[in-house]
Amino acid sequence: MQQLPHKAFVQDQKLIQAIKSRFTETLCDALSLIEVQAPILTIKGDGVQDDLNGIERPVSVSSKTLNKQLEVVQSLAKWKRLLLARGGFQPGHGIVAQMRALRPDEESLSERHSLYVDQWDWEKVVSAEQRNIDFLKQTVEQIYGAMRSVDLFIAQQMGREPILPEQITFIHSETLRQRYPELTAKQREHEICKEYGSVFLMGIGGQLADGTIHDGRAPDYDDWSTPTSEGLHGLNGDILVWNPILQDAFELSSMGIRVCKDALLRQLTLRQCEYRLHMPWHQKLVKDQLPLTIGGGIGQSRLIMLLLMKAHIGQVQFSVWPDEVAVGLL
Repeated sequence: MQQLPHKAFVQDQKLIQAIKSRFTETLCDALSLIEVQAPILTIKGDGVQDDLNGIERPVSVSSKTLNKQLEVVQSLAKWKRLLLARGGFQPGHGIVAQMRALRPDEESLSERHSLYVDQWDWEKVVSAEQRNIDFLKQTVEQIYGAMRSVDLFIAQQMGREPILPEQITFIHSETLRQRYPELTAKQREHEICKEYGSVFLMGIGGQLADGTIHDGRAPDYDDWSTPTSEGLHGLNGDILVWNPILQDAFELSSMGIRVCKDALLRQLTLRQCEYRLHMPWHQKLVKDQLPLTIGGGIGQSRLIMLLLMKAHIGQVQFSVWPDEVAVGLL
């Protein structure tokens, strides 16, 4: 492995720490969150594990003491809702955890994909009246404002211009499909981010008019099926920005208003996952023992990579890479 220059390495590490601490504080202020410690393990079969697209295999371990099979978390999407219930959180308040996870089934170890995942995993209690597209957009703007605040600070430290535009543009995945019907989903993201610089792409996971979906979403956390006032479906989406180094669209966050009981039952049926209703977590939601929430994950290494203008995620995180890629990485 190539030796890194000491001065440059130290400077990068200081900037990485500055981004993490400043963004955590800014996000907590913007969304009224408190920071909590993140778990690394969950009990297999209790329904708390995030199934992502439904095909990824979690890392499994066994405990002699508990005599149970455990799994390394893939994200904290459902665990956070349990904690909010236990803590008695009221609408307008929530939590954020600095999650660390493993995703060994990552299809492509590339400049933006790693086996190791680190993100700000946040969740906030909402009222029934706030389960709408306007509240979703308001929350997105608060998160994007926190991102841009840190971008402005790091720009001063590095002597560069800010990367993120002042405003984020909202567009639904169906509208984007109609705009570029001949392109693939990723090609559409490329074009829309190149045009606007930053977008919130809504309705991720629901079926589009041509029978496809823009990208996969588990049926039991984000609400991607509820009709909206705009005649479309979905109360969730992705924050995507234009990455000037990669010259491509770059996902920073996946988030959304979470499923209520009706949306859970509808989406489990659509995905033929009704068997999950027998799991303890799903039983709690059906019995109204979990609060209504909005939440998501914000990629730590992704945001740092963007703000430090790095060409590979391995330049800002310690992970494991193929030998031919590892040269020059951390």
